[in-house]
Amino acid sequence: MAATDATVQQLRVPVAETRRVSAGLWSDAVWRLRHDPTTLVAMAVLVVFVTLALGADFLATSFFHRAFSQQDILSSYEKPSLAEPWQWLGTDELGRSQAVRLLYGARVSLFVGGFGALTALVIGLTAGVTAGYFRGWWDDVVVWLVTTLNSIPRLYLLLIVGILWRLEPFPFAMFLGLLGWLGICNYARGQTISLREREYVLAARTVGCTPLRLMVRHIVPNILPLIIVLGMIEIGQLILTESAISFIGFGIQPPTPSWGNMLTNAAQYLSKAPHLIFPPGLAVVVTVLCLYLVGDGLRDALDPRLRGAIGTRR
Repeated sequence: MAATDATVQQLRVPVAETRRVSAGLWSDAVWRLRHDPTTLVAMAVLVVFVTLALGADFLATSFFHRAFSQQDILSSYEKPSLAEPWQWLGTDELGRSQAVRLLYGARVSLFVGGFGALTALVIGLTAGVTAGYFRGWWDDVVVWLVTTLNSIPRLYLLLIVGILWRLEPFPFAMFLGLLGWLGICNYARGQTISLREREYVLAARTVGCTPLRLMVRHIVPNILPLIIVLGMIEIGQLILTESAISFIGFGIQPPTPSWGNMLTNAAQYLSKAPHLIFPPGLAVVVTVLCLYLVGDGLRDALDPRLRGAIGTRR
């Protein structure tokens, strides 16, 4: 009986190995993510944050029964209470519900980080891959542009823009994206220069593969894992940047709430209402931490060198 069980186990292992080796890139990535509890928990937290942000209008009217700008001076500086849902996180100096404002602030901060990172990812990946593949004058133009923009202090530039114009979420996210693609471009360019001389790329070029198809099908998938990590890190960095610029008063302006200007408001009344600083501060910390964890998990799941490996990424 023991010999039979051992034989069955010996037959099962090659079958499992065959299935893992024959799996496609995306199916293999999904399998790895399903066996990575840390990444799954981080993803779940981010999904909850995004869902709450998208449903802020519904929750404000149907559950909290408070608008983010609704004021009640008689209820100012109230500490967190379970008496009413809108009082769960207390109120600010104008009696506005911190819970409702935190939801709307999540919508603004997550949009600025997500859309800005997506803009930076598209620009950086396109410019880096094309510059590394075609080289020549286009590579010189991209390198000059990256070097020039890197020489401009980003903080001072954001302060100048914040002084001259009132920053709304969409143009602010677009502007951050136009400044945040430099690191992604440098990485994509360097990897493309290395990959364009590999044997499989030369073989694809020999059989008549067009440059566009060669870049999309053979080069981008090999640099995509770490590009996704850079994109996740970029979202976290842009959220921190938005919070920092709004904290010093030059980012998203009231009455539109964001986590940054909520921290500014809480810092002004720290002695009277210290409870105001914890919700937006924790929201920023937890969101950025989860983004970094998800980026690390996706890097391992999408790494072509790990395709077909047995076991989890740990």
